[in-house]
Amino acid sequence: MIIKIKHEASEVQIEQLKNWIKSQGLSIYFSEGEHNSILGLIGDTSQVDESLINALEIVENVVRIQEPYKKVNRKFHPEDTVITLENGTKIGGGNFVIMAGPCSVETEEQVIETAKHVKASGANVLRGGAFKPRSSPYSFQGLGAKGIEILLKAKEVTGLPIVTEIMEPKQIIYFEHVDIIQVGARNMQNFELLKVLGAVDKPILLKRGLSATYEELLMSAEYIMAGGNSEVMLCERGIRTFEKATRNTFDVTAIPYLKSVTHLPIIADPSHAAGMHKMVKPLSLAATAAGVDGLLIEVHNDPERALCDGPQSLKPEKFDDTAKAIFKIREILSEV
Repeated sequence: MIIKIKHEASEVQIEQLKNWIKSQGLSIYFSEGEHNSILGLIGDTSQVDESLINALEIVENVVRIQEPYKKVNRKFHPEDTVITLENGTKIGGGNFVIMAGPCSVETEEQVIETAKHVKASGANVLRGGAFKPRSSPYSFQGLGAKGIEILLKAKEVTGLPIVTEIMEPKQIIYFEHVDIIQVGARNMQNFELLKVLGAVDKPILLKRGLSATYEELLMSAEYIMAGGNSEVMLCERGIRTFEKATRNTFDVTAIPYLKSVTHLPIIADPSHAAGMHKMVKPLSLAATAAGVDGLLIEVHNDPERALCDGPQSLKPEKFDDTAKAIFKIREILSEV
């Protein structure tokens, strides 16, 4: 249930209503907007007298919602969530970011060189995998904690915030200085991990599972937000379909749909979507035109020798060309 409060309501009146709601055994999600405030009632609202609340002087209207996700629901929070990183970079609410870098951290030289290139081309955040979930046990699994140390060194050199993936709860001790914690597609429904991240005071980049529905993705975000962490981004990275020509099928429909039902920033990963570097630019442009809040792009200074996902990684010069095209699309969108 959602209660929309009139703009002229006093703090005292709002507090009185909150206290009454809590006395009914319900929790409250409060969102204060520019024109209206929203009280989201969480719990069993079946016995709440809707007409009684509607009759209150400070109430504009009351709406019962059917969706199982509450905190991520745009009805609870009509205005876009804007996530602000430590260096001032903003994500969401019209703010656009590009997160770029290698799939996996291999060497300090590789990461720092790539970081310098992507920053020069307009990237706002450095991406890189330290802990790597791989389909084959014989594939490169990442450098682990040492990989995070290398990313932090690159952050020190370039000033770029970093985003890297966590695989299990016990790894959280290594993420103290990481700016954004990524949850990979395979862990989207690792609920114990999501609960741990709900107690973390850091932005979370939650990737859509390989075969996950929109509702399943939103419910995974709900797990994190229910734990107290409201800084969540959703990432469309392509889903598994019957098509074999590409690694995954990029679901561009997810971008406008998710933006219509949730206030959380939406990020797109065109690199994993197709698994081919030649597809990254057109998919990046498609996602940008669809209104995405940011892109997650793999860039490697020597992709032919990459230890992970070389075929889908852009060389720095190709990334520069892609970034310029992305910014042109953004300029056009600003005029529409």
